[in-house]
Amino acid sequence: MSTPMPDAGELEPSTLPLAQLRALRSQLQHEDDAISYVRRLAQARLDLVRAEMHHRAAGDEKNITGELPAILGTHLIGGPARPPRPADDFSDHHMALALEELCDEAGSTDLPSMNPEELAAYVARLHEFEQLRSHERKELFVRIDALSAELVRRYRDGEADVDGLLADD
Repeated sequence: MSTPMPDAGELEPSTLPLAQLRALRSQLQHEDDAISYVRRLAQARLDLVRAEMHHRAAGDEKNITGELPAILGTHLIGGPARPPRPADDFSDHHMALALEELCDEAGSTDLPSMNPEELAAYVARLHEFEQLRSHERKELFVRIDALSAELVRRYRDGEADVDGLLADD
């Protein structure tokens, strides 16, 4: 029977056993992956709504369908380079479901039928949602960095054996 993982925000990394330190960092990295995924989805939706608003403001009668590959490609497959980790399906993650619910409530499946006030309200809600996820990621980075720094220190100071790391995988 495994011991439940304590809240990472309350822990001092130097007090954790090596296995727990590694597991906690892995858990937080996984959570970062989920938040990152959901943020990209929110950003893509924001770009879609803003494109609709821009077309209307420019008096453009065509819909934004032709722009979808560029808009979606920017957020869903782009992003800064980082060490690769296996990609998981986060579509059932509670944050992804919350975003889906927000979009359903706004009626986002038919942007052309939304009036300007509805579009503006939708943008505001999406922006707030995305900003909350951004803040959560920043907090996670601080925690992940602290755990990583402690791991590096242990390897550098000889408190952890690199051969043990390779044997764990």
